[in-house]
Formats: sequence, structure tokens, C-alpha cells
Amino acid sequence: MLPDLSTELTARLRGAFLNAGYDADGVVDLLGPQAHAALGRGEPQAARRVTRDAGELGTLIRLFLLGDAEDPADVTKALAGLDVEQALGAQVLVRSGDRLRAGLDIRPYGDDDGSWWVIADLDSDQRGGPVPADHVLGVGHASISLARATSRRPVDTLLDLGTGCGVQALHASRHARRITATDLSERALRLAQGTFRLNEIDVELRQGEWFAPLRNRKFDQVVCNPPFVVGPPRVDYVYRDSGLGGDDASALVVRQLPAFLNEGGVGQLLASWLHRKGEDWADRVSGWLPKHVDAWFVQRDVADPTLYVGTWLRDAGVDPRSDEGRAKADAWLDWFAENDVEGIGFGFVTLRRTDVAHPEVVCEDLRHAYDDPLGPESAAWLDRVTWLREHDDDQLLRTRFTVPETVVLEEVSAPTEEGWESVVRRLHRTDGPGWQHELDETAARLLAGFRGALPLEDLVTLLAYAQDLDADDLADAALPVVRELVRHGMVTPA
Repeated sequence: MLPDLSTELTARLRGAFLNAGYDADGVVDLLGPQAHAALGRGEPQAARRVTRDAGELGTLIRLFLLGDAEDPADVTKALAGLDVEQALGAQVLVRSGDRLRAGLDIRPYGDDDGSWWVIADLDSDQRGGPVPADHVLGVGHASISLARATSRRPVDTLLDLGTGCGVQALHASRHARRITATDLSERALRLAQGTFRLNEIDVELRQGEWFAPLRNRKFDQVVCNPPFVVGPPRVDYVYRDSGLGGDDASALVVRQLPAFLNEGGVGQLLASWLHRKGEDWADRVSGWLPKHVDAWFVQRDVADPTLYVGTWLRDAGVDPRSDEGRAKADAWLDWFAENDVEGIGFGFVTLRRTDVAHPEVVCEDLRHAYDDPLGPESAAWLDRVTWLREHDDDQLLRTRFTVPETVVLEEVSAPTEEGWESVVRRLHRTDGPGWQHELDETAARLLAGFRGALPLEDLVTLLAYAQDLDADDLADAALPVVRELVRHGMVTPA
């Protein structure tokens, strides 16, 4: 039976939440940093103690965030305006003896501009066991990662492919005029519809597999958090398993997504790919691309197959030591072994539809830690690719460049008999994704002149004269280095 999250019910829920202060800021302010951090670690007792005498807000936190069974009188007071029997009928609440528990996970979720509420299914901890096959995942690490990696420039039309509980569409409401959300799961669409109603956001919903509900449609932007889990072709849980073998789900989205973009439109998704013995991962993923697509593949992690299997079993609430867990792990690991899988890559993909003859395709490792979200960087990366495409080598030589204040030159020296000798010169961008490039002494000297006063060709001529080098040879060596640094935002046109 599917939840019935009607417009009337969600309006009453919204009123109760607003009245109690049950939003992202309200929860954090009440719990305080220590109890809030403990709750994030799965340690609820500190939050339970803080909320004991916190009135309606305390009741809602215990009910929906801690999974506690509450007194019906307290729940009725906290959900003022919403009939408890109506909430029970809609599966928002369930009976637990003579008390009431949450039937759905309804929690505040916010960004820098405000707070929403997200409706999803209870996770395995709240359920006290494995989740069902049609489980609708709430706000997780993957959805937050994709939200942080998505460009937020204003667009007219946006598609959230495989919306789940609707997290990406909520973020899209900040910058997209019209939003369409799809999902194969009827339950996911029902909960997403409740999420959108609760937040008073207008989203067109369509049900169907992959791009099937969208024939002859094109969008300015597409975002997708697909069921990207890699393994045998089966579906244990619809939120993570596609039924396609290996990394075919990610490959399918990469291949088909550009056909649903307007010219210049951008697609952004999470994806996984196999690392197979004797095969370069970059060759594998770039082989998925259709023609006329700029593409940026960013690899954030590579998981060992055994760790990967254990992680996803626990994610669904399956104990790897149980009979079920051992059987699933064996089948999964057998498939990896049969297919020469040495690791599973994970990361972000940015695609742009373009009519140029030679699109830009770049695959990069970005496994070091950094704080800044990748979304602004992905948009800027596409801008820089366009600028480089529009400037040939002659135009590049005539360009004046600067080095941003966030870029520093780091040097590592080793002791020698004659004193310290530089062994590494590394250009380091301290903002964004923290790019680093090693330079030789000549390149470092050239960049020292990037102050916006002289064009590149003059700097090359001066440096060649000072170091008794051939100016043409130096220019030929400098141009690819400068292009790479421009692409990474480490030098900028003045």
C-alpha cells in the first residue's frame, strides 16, 4: 500500500512543522553542536536528553529523527491541525502498542539559502532490520555529493532523472524555472510528490524506465543520481540496483543523456566504473561517449571489491556474517573475479552538448581531500574549455595572463654538499578542488611574469634571451603547459 500524501495533509504537516520550528536551523539550535554531532554518528542518547523538555519541537525530533515511540497526546499537540487518524491512514505515523511512531522518515534538510523537508522511507536502523526491495532512500552521502557537484546557474528547464525522494529537484528549485522529475518506482514518485507538496514546489512527475517517459523532450540541464552500484545483473533494491550488469547503468546514462540536452545544455551525474585488469579506466569511460559532447570525468575514489561488497551489504541492513550476507557476498565476489575486476571507481561526470568537431574529453583523478563544492568548478571548467577552444596558439601568445591570489608555488628542497637543492616545484591552487601541477625551473620563471602587463609571446622572448634558449622552442614547450593551467583555473586571462 502506497502512502497517501495529499495536498491537504502536507499543508497541515507544513503548518505544524513551521509552528514548532522543526526546520534545519531549529533542530541544530535545539540540539547544540555536541548532541547534533553525536546524532550524526548514530548515537541518539544525547539528543534524546536535550529534547526531553523541549515541547513540540522535542517531540518531533524524537518522533522523526530518533525513531522513538511517543505518547499520542504529545504527538497530537506537536502535529496541531493534523488529525492523527489521517496521519495513520497516510502512513506518516504507525501504532506501536499504545504509543505512536513515525511511519516515514520526514526530516529537515537545508542549504545556505534556507530549509526544506524531505520525505523518505525509514532506514534499516529505524526499521530494526533490512529494508524492503522498493525502499526509497532519504538524504544520503551520494545525494549530497551530487548536489554539491552540480552547477547552479539559472536555467529554464531541468530534468531530475531518477528523482528518488526528490533531493536534487529541491536544489534545482533555486535556479531552474521548470523542473521535471522521473523515476521507475511508483513508491519513489509518491514520496517525492509528498516532498514537493510539503515544500510548496511545483514539479512535473513522470514514471518510467530511464529516459523512456521523455521521448522528444530536451532540457537545459539534466541531473541524475542513478542506481550505480556495480555487480551482477540483479535488482535487490531499486534505489541502488539497475538490473544491468557491471557498470552498464552508468554507461547507459552517459550514452543517452546528451540526446536530451538542448545545444549547450549540461548534464551532471554520479557514476561508477570498473577497473579491470589490463584496462585503463579513462579509456573505458570515454568509450561510453556519443559524438559532440564535452565531457569531464572526475574520479573521487577507487574501492577494493571486498570492501565495496561489505559496504553495500551493510547499507541495506544485511549483516555480512549472516547466511544471507555470506551468500550475497559470494555471488558478488564471484562475479568480480570472473570479470577481472580489480577495483570500482566512483565519481562525477559533467557533459555538455556541443556542435564542435573536436569536443573536449578529460578524465582526471581527484582523490585528495578538498572543502569547496565542485558545482561552481564544473561550470567554470566548461567556461575555460570554451575559452581555450576559441583561442588558437597565436591568440594565446598574444594574451596577457595573471596568476590568481589563491595559487601558490611550493618548493621542496633536499640537502646536498653545496647546500639546499630544489627537487620539486609545485603550483598549488588552494581553492576549489585544490589542483596541483609540478613545474620545472623554466616554467616557474615564466609564470613569475604573469602579472597582466605583457603578453605571453613577450614573456617567452624575454625568458629565452635571459636563459640563452630558442624562443620558438620555448613557445612550443610553454603553450601546452599554459593551456593545462588555464583549464584548471591556475592562470587566467587578464
